[in-house]
Amino acid sequence: MIDIKLILERPEYVKEALAKKLWDFDPKPIIDLSARRLELLKEVEANKAEQNNLSKSVPQVKKNGGDVQAIFAKVKSLAALNKEKEEELKKVEADLKALVEVLPNLPDDDLLGGGKENNTPIYQFGEERKFGFTPKDHVTLCESLGLIDYKRAGKISGTGTWIYTNLGARIEWALLNYFIETHLNDGYEMILPPHILNYQSGYTAGQFPKFEEDVFWLEGVEPRKFILPTAETALVNLHRDEILDVKDLPRKYFAYTPCYRKEAGSYRTEERGMIRGYQFDKVEMVQYTTEEGSDAAFDEMVKKAQRLLEGLGLTYHLDKLAAGDCSHSMARTYDIEVWIPSMGIYKEVSSVSNARDYQARRGMIRYRGEDGKIHFCHTLNGSGLATSRVFPALVEQYQQEDGSVVIPEALRKYLGGLEVIKPIKK
Repeated sequence: MIDIKLILERPEYVKEALAKKLWDFDPKPIIDLSARRLELLKEVEANKAEQNNLSKSVPQVKKNGGDVQAIFAKVKSLAALNKEKEEELKKVEADLKALVEVLPNLPDDDLLGGGKENNTPIYQFGEERKFGFTPKDHVTLCESLGLIDYKRAGKISGTGTWIYTNLGARIEWALLNYFIETHLNDGYEMILPPHILNYQSGYTAGQFPKFEEDVFWLEGVEPRKFILPTAETALVNLHRDEILDVKDLPRKYFAYTPCYRKEAGSYRTEERGMIRGYQFDKVEMVQYTTEEGSDAAFDEMVKKAQRLLEGLGLTYHLDKLAAGDCSHSMARTYDIEVWIPSMGIYKEVSSVSNARDYQARRGMIRYRGEDGKIHFCHTLNGSGLATSRVFPALVEQYQQEDGSVVIPEALRKYLGGLEVIKPIKK
């Protein structure tokens, strides 16, 4: 959530910053409601003070033989007036909160405005392989190698799903093990969170109320609960409503979960197979930091995600996203996109983002600094990594002319030393 003080003190700056995110923001309603809120607070406090003074005067008036009934009537009248004012105050505060909570995070000042057309390439790893034969797409490869069963997945679930079978399941698990082992070696704490979360978790992450329709909700359950779209939603709520000690920061977590998203994509031919789906596996990183440690944490997480792909020897590039292509809650995002040969394009396998204090304000996630004062944490998240596009990239980039696929060396220890997957003989 944006600091409302910033909106009141620098409304034009906020308006211009949000315009970079393609958000048409008018600060006047917030300014007007804030002014009315302040007026009501002063009126309520003044009325309470007068009530207290009148009540304190009763004993002395009685002692002097005065009429206390007039005092009681006045107190009653002020109490009734205050009740009306407090009801109006409650409504004004709710309206003010509703206006502020839907606003996206402010983008960092160095980001270009506009959408993905203004994303900036930063780094390229590897070269796009020139095949001496006609390469196959990952759907064909996975079926011929017995790695994925799309037909039975469609039968038991529907479009936008798949079943890992035999070596396919083992490769998926090998990827997850490779990611997990790397994060553990880097000092991250492993978390296995619940997959069913409460509304406040989605609110803190910045997904609600704007994106309530983008998740799967459990029907007939009160209070409302939804299935996590990413482990970030759970991890950024671990310290909700807590005050941490600055000595314990940064806190570094990662989690493996399946991720569930409502929209499985456009179902274009190029996005068939595992490129888009309702459910996919992902290892997610999250850090809680101080404001001063925020930028260094972002750089570290970007390098970690890069190192995972480089360890697999996969061609990828790194993009700095324009403000309008960053997600709602994020001030800054770098995307790592892996090359999918059959599509001739790069697809995202990791987004590393810095929310600054946006999520912390929504979830009251704070720390006590060395100065003894309470500050909001900064939260960061990054995929480390999502497998549903790493898997297709792996089989396509490592395919051989005979239809076999070479296993990257980094995964072989998780697969009993297996070096090559060969087509199933029919």
